[in-house]
Amino acid sequence: MRLPQLQGGVRAAVAAILVLAVALIDWQVDLPLAFGFLYLGPMLLVGTVWSRWRILATAGVCTLLSHVFAPTYPLNVSLPEAFLVFIALAGTGLFAFEISRTRARELETLHQVESEVAARRSAEEQLEFLIESSPVAILTMGADCLVLRANQAAHKLFGVPAAAFSGKSIRRFLPALGRVPFGGAPQPAFRTEMQCRGLRANGEVFLADVFFSTYQTAIGPRLAALVVDASEQLREREESGLEQLLAGSRVLVGAVSHEIRNVCGAIAVIYENLVRSGALRADRDFEALGSLVETLTRIASVELKQSRRADPVAGIDLFETLDEMRIVLDPYCRDAGIDVHWQVPEELPPVWADRHSLLQVLLNLTKNSERALDNAADKRIDIDVSANGQAVLLRVTDSGPGIGATEKLFQPFQHGAQSTGLGLFLSRAFVRSFHGELRHDPNVPGCSFVVELAVAGPSERESSRMAEHGTNPVTTA
Repeated sequence: MRLPQLQGGVRAAVAAILVLAVALIDWQVDLPLAFGFLYLGPMLLVGTVWSRWRILATAGVCTLLSHVFAPTYPLNVSLPEAFLVFIALAGTGLFAFEISRTRARELETLHQVESEVAARRSAEEQLEFLIESSPVAILTMGADCLVLRANQAAHKLFGVPAAAFSGKSIRRFLPALGRVPFGGAPQPAFRTEMQCRGLRANGEVFLADVFFSTYQTAIGPRLAALVVDASEQLREREESGLEQLLAGSRVLVGAVSHEIRNVCGAIAVIYENLVRSGALRADRDFEALGSLVETLTRIASVELKQSRRADPVAGIDLFETLDEMRIVLDPYCRDAGIDVHWQVPEELPPVWADRHSLLQVLLNLTKNSERALDNAADKRIDIDVSANGQAVLLRVTDSGPGIGATEKLFQPFQHGAQSTGLGLFLSRAFVRSFHGELRHDPNVPGCSFVVELAVAGPSERESSRMAEHGTNPVTTA
């Protein structure tokens, strides 16, 4: 038997004993006094264990016993008295019944709430552990774009001291995420991803993959974001692209060299024939030799010509290309102990260029500088950007030993080159393909290359934006 049932049986037994005791007292004590009020005690006990009908029946029994053993009164007095006694006893029992049942419900509700609180606390602890141990940066923001919560991975990714992220604006670290509309007027919920530029606390730029969603709470809108550093993928993609480009170009130039060797072999055969004949004038072999020499001259003087693009070169924002360059370059230079100094003005005009090709050119120049600084005592790369109205100049300078012979600097298959020997040759060809120029500056200590890009006029979008603000776009040739 369960404990509540056992306790109920004991209470019922005690109530029955008390009823008999009160009836015995009322029967044996010969006094002009009614002891019916003593039945209130047993009714309180009965009300905590029995149902309503049993309580009413017990009240009736107690009323009958009280009337039997009470002093004799006239009928007009005894009937109202019995009715009042029954009401009092039944009301007491029902009151105890309601109190007991209400208390039981409250105890059951309390146990249920305690169970839910324990389950919720366990789930929160598991979620807290999952968030804090996650290698992905997890942040939550309020409608004012201030960070409410950030895990350890977020502090490490953005270079913020432990427990110092709360209260900082996310616009400082992820400007694109700070422009997501989720506060103020009711906005549609966002559950999407994007790739944007991220900034660490020390100003270092990295490429961020952001998975975010917005939601509503009782205290206002919230935004939750998962941030992953995608800089390594960008570096691998760009370096792989450069290696594939150099490998493909080497195959192409190798095929040209093969044709040159074939022509040279033919020349050698004809030359031997002329030597044996001893006659040079009016000789067909001699004329063929002249044709072959002319062909060899054309092949030998072939340069990488500008490729015709399906889409014309467009004006690009140079800041985006330089940001990607920083993402690729800074970690490698930091691991190699090279100090990289950027001098970029706050405002730059758009330039005519292909963003991917320009990035490959800058990557090749800086890779050459890294190799040149392997044994240098002072390892430093300076990247300076300036505009003179007609062009934008990108200067890449290192503190290495410099270049000795520069006469054949931009020719392919340089003797002693550490790679394919095509890097500078292709880089200049790329720059020239969008009407720029790549040159070496021997007047600067170390090794300095200058990429000159033509300034582009404002695009149609920029012109529309200027017109909306009441400014006149100025086109610079």
